[in-house]
Amino acid sequence: MSDSNRGVLFGASAYVLWGVSTLYWPLVSAAGATEVIAHRMVWSLLTVLAVLALRRHWRFLLDVLGNPRQLAVLTLAAAFITVNWGLFIYTVNSGQTSQAALGYFINPLVSVLVGVVFFAERLRRAQVAAVALGAVAVAVLSLAYGGVPWLSLGMAFSFATYGALKKTVRLDGVESLAVETLLLFLPAAAYLGFLQATGAGTFTGVSTAHTWALVGSGVVTALPLLCFGMAARLVPLSMLGLLQFVVPVMQFLFAWLVFDEAMPLSRWIGFGVVWLALVVFVADMLRATARTPRGTEPGRRRDPDPSADTTA
Repeated sequence: MSDSNRGVLFGASAYVLWGVSTLYWPLVSAAGATEVIAHRMVWSLLTVLAVLALRRHWRFLLDVLGNPRQLAVLTLAAAFITVNWGLFIYTVNSGQTSQAALGYFINPLVSVLVGVVFFAERLRRAQVAAVALGAVAVAVLSLAYGGVPWLSLGMAFSFATYGALKKTVRLDGVESLAVETLLLFLPAAAYLGFLQATGAGTFTGVSTAHTWALVGSGVVTALPLLCFGMAARLVPLSMLGLLQFVVPVMQFLFAWLVFDEAMPLSRWIGFGVVWLALVVFVADMLRATARTPRGTEPGRRRDPDPSADTTA
């Protein structure tokens, strides 16, 4: 399997897992969004450490600590993904899952913009058409909410920035996530300790199911991020941006069928346009794959080499 196809597989897996996670976070709604974020940080690190132990791979940590540029990039990435986690948890647990869906519709457009402007990625005509259809859908859905969707915008820009930062790091998905969660571990653990000491924490005292759901947040958080990290190294950001439409489609279905949120005609129209964009994108991807000689990868470009940066 080519790197491009593996990247698409990793990307699709990440987005399906993120879509399904929409059903997970209400299980820990007894805790506030900040407490849930802290648990995600702690348990994600432990999950990643288990993966690294199986791989017997630790040397990269010394390399990162000896590279201030990489460490700075990963620190920024950790900050942006923390913001994204918090906004998503708050949105879902406050009964605004369709707003979360809108955020993930906006994000691919931001990701495509980042890929074109900062990484010189080029779009085929069908990809441009798919992006244009996505923009129309986002406009319709924004009007349907009757105001500026700040939660959606925050989710979109924080995750697009996270993806762009990951694109510039010479680490695989497991390695970069390990550093990010390591950077977040101490403040998260200190905050959780404070909550438990003051009686404000929910790790104990709610239910056994709640406790285990908080523990499980490590796997729920780490697995899709690992997949996304691998995909970001193998395919252009423009393709990742378009693949992410899978997430809001799933969130829309959950909001409508599971959480019973109101879905007026304007929202149906907006989501219908998005589904049309997905059809255009998938058809173009299949056609490009069929036309590509074996051993080459359509739309693939070399990742930037941060070690070669001489601007500092």
